[in-house]
Amino acid sequence: MPTTVFSKRYAQAAFEIAQQKEKLEEWHSDLRRIAELARDAEFTSLVENPKLPFQPKAELAQEALGRINPLALNLAYLLIAKGRLKSASQIADEYDRLLDDFHGIGHARVITAVPLDDTNRERLSQRLEAIIGRKVSLSLQVDPNVLGGFVARIDDRVIDCSIRNKLEMLRRSVVKVGT
Repeated sequence: MPTTVFSKRYAQAAFEIAQQKEKLEEWHSDLRRIAELARDAEFTSLVENPKLPFQPKAELAQEALGRINPLALNLAYLLIAKGRLKSASQIADEYDRLLDDFHGIGHARVITAVPLDDTNRERLSQRLEAIIGRKVSLSLQVDPNVLGGFVARIDDRVIDCSIRNKLEMLRRSVVKVGT
C-alpha cells in the first residue's frame, strides 16, 4: 500500500522531534510498537467505536503500549482521536525510511526473473551500492516477465539490466536500421 501524504507528514514530524531530542532509535521502536498495536484487530475495533469516549480509549492504549516515550504516546492518542490508528504502520515504515536516509542507506525495490540465493543477493547489493555510492537495503520481488537480469528502483532512479530491456533495445535498433 502506498504511503499517504498524511503518514509522511506525521513520520517527518516524529523524525524531527526524535532527531532534536537525540532519540532516533527509541522513536523507531516506539513507532513499531504503536504499529503492532494498530494491527491488533480487537484493539482497533474497540478504539474505533464512536460510542466509547476518548478517555477509556487512551487508557487502553497506554496500558497496551506500556512504557513508551510520552511524545510517542501522544502521537498514538492523536491517531486514535482522529480515527487514523490504522495509519500507524505506514508512519512507522516512512520513519524507518527517513532513519535509513539519515544513516546513508538507500532503499532499492528490485525485480528479478527468479528468486535470488544469498550469494547473488549480496552480489547484487554490492553492485547497486557501487552504482549509487551508498549502502542499499534490498526489497526483492520476482516477475518472470523480466526474463533475466534485474530492474531496480532506487528513489527516483530506475536501473534496468533485464534481458527483456536488452531485447527491446535490440528490436529498436533492428527496426531503425531496416527503415
